[in-house]
Amino acid sequence: MRVRSVTPEGLVSELVERIAKIAEPDGWTRVAVDGAPAAGPDRLAEALVDPLRALGHEALHVRTGDFLRPRSVRFEFGRTDPDAYYEGWFDEAGLRREVLDPLGPGGTGRVLPTLWDPVRDRATRAGYLTLPPGAVLLVSGDLLLGSGLPFELAAHLVMSPAALARHTPPELAWTLPAYARYAAEVAPQTFADLVAKVDDARHPAIMSVD
Repeated sequence: MRVRSVTPEGLVSELVERIAKIAEPDGWTRVAVDGAPAAGPDRLAEALVDPLRALGHEALHVRTGDFLRPRSVRFEFGRTDPDAYYEGWFDEAGLRREVLDPLGPGGTGRVLPTLWDPVRDRATRAGYLTLPPGAVLLVSGDLLLGSGLPFELAAHLVMSPAALARHTPPELAWTLPAYARYAAEVAPQTFADLVAKVDDARHPAIMSVD
């Protein structure tokens, strides 16, 4: 495994370059930015929006935190069950139906940017948006890979178990077994298109197989 140190800006630039290389002018490009919250997937995805637009690609950032299942489903086995978090909090079917499939081959480009408000526990009632051909969708969140969601490019942000535990707020420490299970069962670092180690967000490193 080769590890190449980059700056945070360099990580953004490399990912933008990779996206631009595969972007189709007559279709849409769906990108996953996967990682535990402590790894900063939302922050990285948001940093990609303006550089992509500067290259002529409309970009939409969607967070999996806006595609959770209702509280009655999420908390069926309690509020701090790591297996329930791993298996049942994220509404993958909703994300596929409302966002990913409309941007696939033969899609309409009409997407719903948010679906569920987990605080109010009700639909967000967001309006639909229509993305033009050539646009890039950035989906950020955790536990995104390995279940067959359709992406043209996947980036995975990885942290060592010690760094992940150190940077995860105490009130969310109960989620750590879910990430350990994800690493063991899915092993996203073995197939993601770009893997970045972010134990220290100020000094990321891109990992690749020699």
